Amino acid sequence: MNKLDQWETIPRSYRKIVVIGAGSWGTALAAAAARAGRQVHLYGRRSEIVEDINKNKRNSAYLNDAPLPDGITAFTNIEEAVRGADAALLVVPSKAIRETVQKMAPVLTKSMPIVICAKGVEPGSGFLLSEVVTDEIPGQPIAALSGPTFADEVAEDLPTTVTIASPLATGEMLKDSIAANLALSLSAGSFRAYVSDDLIGVEIGGAMKNVIAIACGISRGAGFRANMTAALITRGLAEMTLLATSLGGHANTISGLSGLGDLTLTCSSEQSRNLRFGLELGAGAKKDQTFNGSPVVVEGIRNAVSVTDLARKHGLHLPICEAVRSIVHDHADIVTTLSELWAQPIEAESNEVEITFRHPNASGAREKIEELIG
Repeated sequence: MNKLDQWETIPRSYRKIVVIGAGSWGTALAAAAARAGRQVHLYGRRSEIVEDINKNKRNSAYLNDAPLPDGITAFTNIEEAVRGADAALLVVPSKAIRETVQKMAPVLTKSMPIVICAKGVEPGSGFLLSEVVTDEIPGQPIAALSGPTFADEVAEDLPTTVTIASPLATGEMLKDSIAANLALSLSAGSFRAYVSDDLIGVEIGGAMKNVIAIACGISRGAGFRANMTAALITRGLAEMTLLATSLGGHANTISGLSGLGDLTLTCSSEQSRNLRFGLELGAGAKKDQTFNGSPVVVEGIRNAVSVTDLARKHGLHLPICEAVRSIVHDHADIVTTLSELWAQPIEAESNEVEITFRHPNASGAREKIEELIG
């Protein structure tokens, strides 16, 4: 069968979409949905931002003067924003997911998909964000949207790709899935969505890439260059694959947009808050001194703990993520931590091969890292 033949019957699209969260990413996704011809409601807590969007078609607080397309109406009342929508994009910080879903619940219809657009693992419970939603609203349709995206580029209608994943019901084909419906509802102009049924893989990729980005920033801030960054990205990808597959996700998802794609973007551009946070730490700043002391949401800070807690629960060791946790939360010395990371036992590159040798020159590896930083 020709690949295109299976798409002769186009899945239905979602005509009215509500976006919960009027920060940079939420507003950018609202713009993408509006350009795709959707009627968009956008919920924000701050009245001045809502007024700016409705009156000026701008979100100057988060996206400078990027003009927003027609079709977006902003609200400060979450129930009013959600009521009557066909699908909801949940674009709030990971720590606010549970509370936000509780506020949405009274006006949700049973068929309305909740699309997770945040990235993280809930501290304490170890739940993926989709599991947090299910814990609060059992049976609600769930999807996740993730990929290599900077909000300002999406807002400016520059080329962007994402993956949308939703689990398949018994007997359901991917072409008939919630993910496919969402992809067709949001893809227009420069914004292009791919479809997956691997919700776990997409969520793990999004949660872990921020932690690896902090590691890359620390390395660069401490004076290391491209070789170390490439090593951290590649071995970070291996850690992502290990955790995802252990939880039931697929390795090829981690090698796609929501894994390798997002990881590469976040670890290589100083637009990434996680990378910039690491850069400042590596250069000697204390955690509360980064970003000139301004309160900036850096998801990798929380996820360094929640991801490693989840891995430990499953008997897995993630050396790079553990190193970030030690430096950021346990106040471990950067020089010592990086030197220990480099002096780890010698292993097979593939997670599928279990061999471990003691490093033949561990002390020399430690000394070299310390010398280069010093």
